Amino acid sequence: MLKDIFMGLSQNQFLNNAAKKYGLKMGAQSVVAGTNIPEVIKSIKELNARGISCTVDNLGEFVFKEEEATAAKDQIIKVIEAIHENQVNAHISLKPTQVGLDIDYSFCLTNIREIVERASQYDMFVNIDMEDFKHLDLTFNLLDDLSLEFDNVGTVIQAYFHQAMEYLARYQNFRIRIVKGAYKESAEIAYQDKKDIDANFIRLIEWHLLNGKFTSIATHDHRIINHVKKFVKENNIPKDQFEFQMLYGFRRELQLSLADEGYPFCTYVPFGNDWYGYFMRRLAERPQNLNLIAKQVFNKKTNTIIGVAAGAFLLGRMTKSKSNKNRS
Repeated sequence: MLKDIFMGLSQNQFLNNAAKKYGLKMGAQSVVAGTNIPEVIKSIKELNARGISCTVDNLGEFVFKEEEATAAKDQIIKVIEAIHENQVNAHISLKPTQVGLDIDYSFCLTNIREIVERASQYDMFVNIDMEDFKHLDLTFNLLDDLSLEFDNVGTVIQAYFHQAMEYLARYQNFRIRIVKGAYKESAEIAYQDKKDIDANFIRLIEWHLLNGKFTSIATHDHRIINHVKKFVKENNIPKDQFEFQMLYGFRRELQLSLADEGYPFCTYVPFGNDWYGYFMRRLAERPQNLNLIAKQVFNKKTNTIIGVAAGAFLLGRMTKSKSNKNRS
């Protein structure tokens, strides 16, 4: 139920626009590393000083116009230039829908190609993030097309999909980030139980550590992290073949601890005013995240907005359910 609430909120364009209006006044600075490039570069430098690399996501939602997608592409290229000019340890993560996948495939490919080409000039990696299932095949197609020209691209495999191992084997020779999965998917295509997802997550990690090119292990779960630490030691996995990843603002002490222990560590650093959908999906992905940041993020204004929205979301579900019963 809680996951449904947060997923419903993440897709609410009205609330997304409201969040843009309030900006970081709502407390999102705890999980978003600034609203502009100078601010995000400052955040990256602070993390780099602690031995942590970064992957930077210029946040964006609900992009259905070419001019918006083009503006997002131009902004990402500016981020690439800023990373290079400031000589910080960071690379790019991007969502295909932000640069036009919901508009036209060829248009999106052209935009991402320009991004990847610019990044390649600076020997910088670009990670093509995965979104929901309806965009899965198209995103893989983008990776296939780009890999014909470039070797600085990779993607994400989501462990909740039944076919995740098949996807992973298909892209064995790519740099891959393995995650549990943050979108609401049907039981026909995705595991619904946390135990099943966790078991598949570990299976994918172990397989790619033994057989893949480079593995980014994206989790805040200390139990899984401890399992991986034991696995890499027992199997003599070199530290240059993997890294742990966590989101900016989540479990900061654990992030620093892993870096201090000498493990390669990368923080996923989102920035920009368009933070709302990203934040709601993080809570949907793992409701426990709410406990990790509640004291830092939620003020009275935030609680009021989310509380009203959650109530409206639940009321809508109840109304729809009653309507369906009446029709039957």
